[in-house]
Amino acid sequence: MHIYRHEIRYYECDRMGITHHSNYVRIMEEARIDFLDKIGYGFDRIEAEGVVSPVVSVECKYKSPTTFKDIVEVEVTLCNMSDLKFEFKYVMKKDGKLVAEGHSVHCFTENGRPVVIAKRLPELTALLQQKL
Repeated sequence: MHIYRHEIRYYECDRMGITHHSNYVRIMEEARIDFLDKIGYGFDRIEAEGVVSPVVSVECKYKSPTTFKDIVEVEVTLCNMSDLKFEFKYVMKKDGKLVAEGHSVHCFTENGRPVVIAKRLPELTALLQQKL
């Protein structure tokens, strides 16, 4: 598990003063990017090697609102990995209280075609397997 912290910005809030629901998916992406950076194999490196990782699916369940200046702590967990995709779980909290839960699935492609990540990026595969 990895913890990422995000401070809610003014522009992320709607007319009611709460964080717009669409921003939680973006916060999940920030947390996933930070997770990969922290294990030493960030998206910049993955893409420099010719591989991209598109989203296959994403979901977010909202439990409690957040507002401007709130700090959202995101627990990022790699929960599953196969030859062609990996899955992350996100638990988002403010002051220890659950605000949202999410899940995302990503594949790996090169030139628009799926790639077996263990063969194409074995070092990344090894690092990710340590996190399962």
